[in-house]
Amino acid sequence: MQKDLKSIYLNNILCNMFTGNLKIKDVKSEIAQLVKSYRKQQKLSQQELADQLELSRITIQNLESGKNFTIDTLLKVFNHFDALVGFNQFLMDKRNETEQLTSLY
Repeated sequence: MQKDLKSIYLNNILCNMFTGNLKIKDVKSEIAQLVKSYRKQQKLSQQELADQLELSRITIQNLESGKNFTIDTLLKVFNHFDALVGFNQFLMDKRNETEQLTSLY
């Protein structure tokens, strides 16, 4: 059940991102809140999460603040919290939708 809620939340963020209604900073803020909630749900400090992922605490702090994080860091965190599969599925679904629309023309 928890994985389903994570997938739904992540899907909502990404859907909004693809509709063009959001600014990049809004998406970064949503990602930051999502990561922070994942971490708190597992009762981890930023340092504990950083240690588990072999990252610095500052890297986790930046991610949770929506500042200067890389896609590699984000994917590593998503993988840790079992959200990577849902994220990848969303991307594949979007790519398939785009390819189907393109093939109609």
